[in-house]
This record gives sequence, structure tokens and C-alpha cells, in this order.
Amino acid sequence: MPKDAAMTTPILDDLLSLTKDAIAPVEAVLAKATDAVREMVTEGGKVSPAKLEDNQFAAHALAWLATYAEALRQMQSWAENLSDAGTFGEMEQLLLQIAFGEYLWQVQGGIPMSQNETAKLIDMGLAPQDIGALMQPAVMTLVTGGNTPAARARLVALMQDNAGHATFGKTGLDEDLEMIRDQFRRYADEKVTPFAHEWHLKDELIPMSVLEELSEMGVFGLTIPENLGGLGMSKASMVVVSEELSRGYIGVGSLGTRSEIAAELILAGGTDAQKSHWLPKIAAGEVLPTAVFTEPNTGSDLGSLRTRAVKDGDTYTVTGNKTWITHAARANVMTLLARTDPNTDNYKGLSMFIAEKTPGDDENPFPTEGMTGGEIEVLGYRGMKEYELGFDGFKVPADNLLGGEEGQGFKQLMQTFESARIQTAARAIGVAQSALEVGMQYAEDRKQFGKSLINFSRVAGKLAMMAVEIMVARQLTYFSAWEKDHDRRCDLEAGMAKLLGARVAWACADNALQIHGGNGFALEYQISRILCDARILNIFEGAAEIQAQVIARRLLG
Repeated sequence: MPKDAAMTTPILDDLLSLTKDAIAPVEAVLAKATDAVREMVTEGGKVSPAKLEDNQFAAHALAWLATYAEALRQMQSWAENLSDAGTFGEMEQLLLQIAFGEYLWQVQGGIPMSQNETAKLIDMGLAPQDIGALMQPAVMTLVTGGNTPAARARLVALMQDNAGHATFGKTGLDEDLEMIRDQFRRYADEKVTPFAHEWHLKDELIPMSVLEELSEMGVFGLTIPENLGGLGMSKASMVVVSEELSRGYIGVGSLGTRSEIAAELILAGGTDAQKSHWLPKIAAGEVLPTAVFTEPNTGSDLGSLRTRAVKDGDTYTVTGNKTWITHAARANVMTLLARTDPNTDNYKGLSMFIAEKTPGDDENPFPTEGMTGGEIEVLGYRGMKEYELGFDGFKVPADNLLGGEEGQGFKQLMQTFESARIQTAARAIGVAQSALEVGMQYAEDRKQFGKSLINFSRVAGKLAMMAVEIMVARQLTYFSAWEKDHDRRCDLEAGMAKLLGARVAWACADNALQIHGGNGFALEYQISRILCDARILNIFEGAAEIQAQVIARRLLG
């Protein structure tokens, strides 16, 4: 940027060069930390599960460090692409410099894994001199001059000028994806946001009219191939749609998740007959799927599932209990994970079924013979409701065994986790964006001590950091979707996007409620709902601790 411009704004000179030069020291520290943690957990040349458990904090800290390194790389890539296109404006430059200034400082001083857990380099076995090696000129310039009060104040001023736009800062996506964003943002603004809080307070199911409209817009068949009834679009499009619908209400943004999981399972593991039969129905919204995996005493330990499926001729009989089943009453097909080999007690004996059921109503939510259910009352994420299910003599035709082969259920499920976590990261971005917009509007409208709250530096600073971290999480999520669209393994990147996105959503919701003060604690204000909705993101699709464990194992394996 011109020298005289730098004198009048808080943007650093040669910003792209500085941020590029700052990445290499972070990568070097990450490599040293990986070696140090690997030494802690290795026995006989292999990662020892017992040692990994003993050094869990160090391993999870490493996962967060690696997530930050990837996040900085993707922010750099985003900025360079915008610069090449001539669209790297002042807001984008501020987002970049604040992100680098803050994240580089956290790498040195401690990365927040939760409210009272900080991942420090010393926890990963690094010596003071290793940490000192991070303090290169580019890093120190960004740490001392990147995230300043002046930079945050200028960013918020630009955000106020940009209020009402889809995002704060250009996303870097192509024109087609931005058109999709605009379409679903307008839909959310007109058909979702005005009603979401009432649905939440009354604990009501999202109206069927919304599902019908989403079906007409192609949401349920977004990534299903065209020859199987879908739109054949990219995972990146799925991310944008999920992000915008979740900005309106996470329940609406999550409706497509049920179809996405079911479609991924059938596409990856189903027979040709199962694909041709089920995928067009899912794409058209003719069937509403639900995922039936978790059990009361297993949680993330899916290998310990006890629900049994016993074959008798052309039928399997299912017996057992499931919990935390989303949208179960309305659904008419279940992707059901059960144990078909009674002689196993791990993942090897599990099989996946496409199990049909009759949709219920308020008076009789589970009319299907052989199954019962009850609602689990929850803080947030209410629009589809959560249920416990019991199976006793429930019948599934043998033809509905996914792939036609027993013992493949766990493997089939693992193949869906990349897409599921990418979509969850997108939902987190949407919730975070909602919190930012609601918090910013309140800060502009609310007057205290003779001026709007947004004119107080700490309030403005909270809003600035929300915008910055949303863009960081967004770019990490887009990258994971891009990798998936190019048929590259991306479980690591998807896990990182989900891990960071969930933390960002919670931080944004919490800070937006803080801006509301006492009013934020009142049920009538929608930020109370957004806070409750944000909290689930750190739990489902792999709790933060499980996600960090998975990332660490990939890094150390």
C-alpha cells in the first residue's frame, strides 16, 4: 500500500511479506513440538495408547498448535489470492494483521483450549530456547503492532459502514458461491430469523413448510450426484448454504446435515440398488433421514455399542437403546448402527442399516412396531428435538444392510466424518456470524453514559475480534471443503476446522451476550438462544477433546 496511506491507518507496511515470513517460525516450532510430544507417547517405535492417555494434555495442546499453524497458512493464502485479484482492501488487511498479531501472540503465550485450559509450548516439552526461536523480526512486528486498539477501532468503523452485508470482509469465494450465499442469506432473513426465537422459546419443531421450501431449493440433494437425483454441487456450496441457514437458526442449518450424512453413507458404502433407490428420495425430500448411532453408555466410544441386529432369514431383528437422536420422530428412515456379530466387543462387529420407520406426530411420536421413544429436553438446538429410542423386536429387511455385507458399519461411518465435520464447522461460522450481527446491532442501539455502547473501546474490541476469528474459522473451513472437493484426504483439516469453529462460535455468543449486559440474560432477547445453540457445537460430531485426540493421533502416527 502507498506510504502515505500507511500513515493514516493502523495497517502495517508490507503486511503480506510480514505475515508470510511469520509462518515459517510457527511451522518450525510446530515441528519441534511434534517431535517432543511424539517422544512422550512412543514406545517401541509406535504410539502407545497408554502413554498417549498419560500425556493427553500435551497431545491436545499439539493439536491446537497445529490448528493455529494451518489457520495462519489459510489466512495467508486467502490474503494473497485477494491481493492477486486486486480486492485486498483495508478491511481485509485489518482482519489479516489482527489475526496474525493475536494468534502469533497466543502461540507464544498460550492457546485457549477452553475457558480454563491453556495450551503452552512448555506443556509440549519445548525448552525456553525453543520458544525464543519463534521470536523472529516478522513475528515480533506482528505481535507488537498487529492487534492494537487502533486497528480494532478502525476495523469496527469499517464494519459499521458495511453493516447488512453478508460478511465482514471478502470471503475469497468465486462469484457462483457468493450468489448462492446471497440467495440463502435472503431466505434466512425472510423465512427463518424472524421466527427462530419463537420456535426456540416454544420448543417447537421447525414448520414443515420450511422443510418443503428447503427441498424445493435443493438443500437435501445439494451434493448428491445429478444422475442420482441431486444437484451434484461441491462441498464448498454445502458449506455456504449451511453457514447462511445456521446464521438464521442452527436448527434450520442442521436440517441438511441429516440428509448429508445419510447420502454420504449410501454413496460411499451402499450397493448400486441402494443408491438408485434411496438417493433420489433423499435429494427430493421425500424421505427425512435421521442418524441413529449413539447409545446411553457409549458416547464417543462407538466401538462399545450394544444394540444388536440378529438375522433370521430375510430379516434382521434389532434390540437395544439409542440416545441423542436428532429429528427422530419426524424421520421416516434411519441410518442405524448395530452389532451383527455377538462375539465381538469392538468396532469390527458393527453393521449399518437403512431402516425405515413411520413418521410420528405430537400424540404418537413413534408409532412403528418394535420401537419406542421419548424426548430429551435441551437448552438449545431445539428445532428438530432430541430423543431416546428403544428397539425391541424392530424389523429391518436384510436388503437394507448397507453395502450388503456385515461388519462394515464402523468403516462406513468413518467415511462420512470428513463431510460431517466440515458442515459442522460451517454451522459454527453461521452461529458465530449471527452472534456478531446481533451483538453489533445492540451495541449501536443501546445508549449508556451519553453514547452508544459500540463507542466504548472494549465493546468495539469484542466485535472486532469476533469478525477476525470468524474469518479465520471460515478460511480453515473453506480449505477443508476445497480439499474434499478435490478428492484429497481431509480428516485432519476438517477436524481442525470443527475444533476452531466451535470455540469461535461459543466465544462470539458469549461476548455478544456480555455486550447485552443484563438484557442478554433475558429469554426475550435472541442472544440467549444463540448462546445455548452455540454451546452444542463443542460437543456433537466429536467433542472438542475427542477432536483434539483425533488430530493428535494423525500428527503423531
